[in-house]
Amino acid sequence: MTEGGARKPVVSRAVTRVHDDGGGASALAAVAVEAPLEIRVAGETLAITMRTPGEDHELALGLLLGEGVIASRDDIGRAFHCGRPGEPGYGDTIDLVPGPGVALSLERIERARRGTLVSAACGVCGRSSIDDLLARCARLPPGAPLPLALLRSSADVLVANQRNFTPTGGLHAAAVITGEGELLALREDVGRHNAVDKAIGALLIAGSLPVSEAGARAMAAPALLAVSGRVSFEIVQKAISARLSTVCGISAPTSLAIDLADRAGVTLAGFVRRQSLNIYTHLERIADL
Repeated sequence: MTEGGARKPVVSRAVTRVHDDGGGASALAAVAVEAPLEIRVAGETLAITMRTPGEDHELALGLLLGEGVIASRDDIGRAFHCGRPGEPGYGDTIDLVPGPGVALSLERIERARRGTLVSAACGVCGRSSIDDLLARCARLPPGAPLPLALLRSSADVLVANQRNFTPTGGLHAAAVITGEGELLALREDVGRHNAVDKAIGALLIAGSLPVSEAGARAMAAPALLAVSGRVSFEIVQKAISARLSTVCGISAPTSLAIDLADRAGVTLAGFVRRQSLNIYTHLERIADL
């Protein structure tokens, strides 16, 4: 799988910093880049999202997995940016070609297309009910308990590994962490949902996600998804599609996210800090409680 057309995720812009005494000083500030990305499947537009450039192929594959369009990395044979280097807008359209012998579900593509002309802020807004999702993704089975300390430390993992947040203050992050505390992937983006798609897409490309519920090959599934903002329905949806058993957010979850996590067997935590956190669903998956 290939990708070209990478653009910088951070640029400089002029700013006037105003002080308490009313005085000001001109400077250059690092700011996060926000630019549109059109995602195509075999030449047909599936989604348009505002994102931070970089890891576009990961974002696209993570989105397709979350929407049920693909089930594994082998479903996509090639990903490439459309156009020619140097042309206006090059790097802002990516096309994904199905793998050899793969016939993607036209129904799922069309259903996803209706709900994924989105901004970086809103995700896939209201396009799927809980019943629809659970018909596609089986409820997560019980698993080995996760240490409570792992959940508490997840916010610290985000802060410690966000390379571009410190200079800009304008990027969300998503991380996938094993039950043993190993950081498998962390990605940043102006959109929370995009950061999740990038992190999951990175693991999908690396072959670090189970191929199916039955497990076509023996591998340890990543256990915890940590996100730097509130937890919405779509964030939990993406975790379920990737078979991640636990979701931790540093802010609040929504009512629909809690309802979905409860029915899908996902442990959901919010307001996560080292000193405290709220656990909304499936406490049985957490040790030390």
